[in-house]
Amino acid sequence: MSTRDTRTRLLETALEMIWQSNYNSVGVNDICKQAGVTKGGFYHHFESKASLFCAASDYYWSSVRQDLDSILSPINSPLEQLENMINFVFIVKFGQDGDNIPGCPFFSAGAQTGCAEDSVNDSLLNMSRNSVKYSLALVRSLQAGDYLEGEVDAERVARLMNQYILGAVTFARVNRCMTTIKRDVPEGIYRLLGLKREHWFTTAATWPSICQHAVAGR
Repeated sequence: MSTRDTRTRLLETALEMIWQSNYNSVGVNDICKQAGVTKGGFYHHFESKASLFCAASDYYWSSVRQDLDSILSPINSPLEQLENMINFVFIVKFGQDGDNIPGCPFFSAGAQTGCAEDSVNDSLLNMSRNSVKYSLALVRSLQAGDYLEGEVDAERVARLMNQYILGAVTFARVNRCMTTIKRDVPEGIYRLLGLKREHWFTTAATWPSICQHAVAGR
């Protein structure tokens, strides 16, 4: 296995194990065993579990960013972009199994580590800011198309959207009712945006297409 392959294998294994479990319960020994890499190989690439986590979050974000670029592509109308984003949230954050809602393992890890790992917190802050930037692009696209009611503070609405989605994931994990979530989340996002009522539930998502399955297939 080449040096590059070893590093990629460690990143993908860390993603898989953190996704299935949580940050605190996954140790370096577990990751090495699952990846088929020696501890020496691990420490050749990463100083600690925290540094691996930060690199894994960047690795994950690079794949998510490709999907978000497709979702917000100008070939899609603003309403299609909105429905694509909602579909993305359901596929990536909620999944199909009400008893096993994936959510975001990275933000769960941040809640577990608290302020003890500055590098982890910095990595999560960067991911959060990037996510808000994409939400902001969506809000501005809808504004430009005159789909929103009145004056909208685009940056504030973009932050609120991300906060709402994280809260909805927590609610779904506790209540385990996907029927309720599938009904409530789109309407909650419409209300936060101030989307004009005549545009509610009127447009079908265009994402994912056949070729856009990197995240959808997770």
